[in-house]
Amino acid sequence: MDKTKPALTDRNFPTAEEEVQAQAAPSRYGGKGSAYSLAFTDSEFLLREELRPVRMQLELLKPEMIQQELGIESTIVIFGSARILPPEVAAQRLSEAGTDARAVRAAQMQVQMSRYYDEARRFAAIVTERSCTLDTPIYVVTGGGPGIMEAGNRGAHEVGGKSIGLNIVLPHEQEPNPYITPELCFQFHYFALRKMHFVMRSIALVCFPGGFGTLDELFETLTLVQTGKSRARPILLFGREFWSRLINFDLLIETGMIHAADVGLFKFVETAEDAWYCLAEHYGFDLPATLTGPFAEDI
Repeated sequence: MDKTKPALTDRNFPTAEEEVQAQAAPSRYGGKGSAYSLAFTDSEFLLREELRPVRMQLELLKPEMIQQELGIESTIVIFGSARILPPEVAAQRLSEAGTDARAVRAAQMQVQMSRYYDEARRFAAIVTERSCTLDTPIYVVTGGGPGIMEAGNRGAHEVGGKSIGLNIVLPHEQEPNPYITPELCFQFHYFALRKMHFVMRSIALVCFPGGFGTLDELFETLTLVQTGKSRARPILLFGREFWSRLINFDLLIETGMIHAADVGLFKFVETAEDAWYCLAEHYGFDLPATLTGPFAEDI
């Protein structure tokens, strides 16, 4: 083909990127207060109150388009407290607690809860490594912060897999944990759009002990499934003792607030292996006989 001749598929108009690059050097209309800049490069304009619907659309589109381009179709969402420490950090806090009884009790509880960090880390590793043999690999997605979120991204990272972090702008300036795959590390302004991305591709929700944020996501997903607004999928709660003490499901049934069958929307699990086999049973995964990564001896 003669490349000097126009092709039938050549663009009729320049791209937006080309137009931006072709802008003339700043003149008297290039300073502050001028309305001359292109609308889609004008951050002051885009941040106006009236542009909220446009910003919401952009926040929905950006993670969606990037995940489509990277071939991500199925995810497992890992929720849990940002305050749960890695076991070695919790142990160090206990050794530094001194003789103050209150500090010792708090540190002992941190050590006790730190087992969930290890389980989240191992579960993410198992999901990442075992699902790589499936026709549709499964990617771990977390809220992108510390604690259980860090453990989820870390487990995937340690077996050479990719994972997703959906960070949110907060007053205390949440910092993404260092184990998220960079091209899959997103930041949100709108909680609602972030929640949509948690659920859109998820084949399961895995909840570790957590606070208000974890409860928010758990009950929102349960409500979507209960009301039929979202398809049923495994919802796994790590730590029966924690969840049973926290939420009196029997009282909800007794008072007629939920149907007795609604407690079948979720399952309790205790270990990473329990959680994986619940998923394997639900979806009929053809499980490899062994793992090859650093957690192989745990399976």
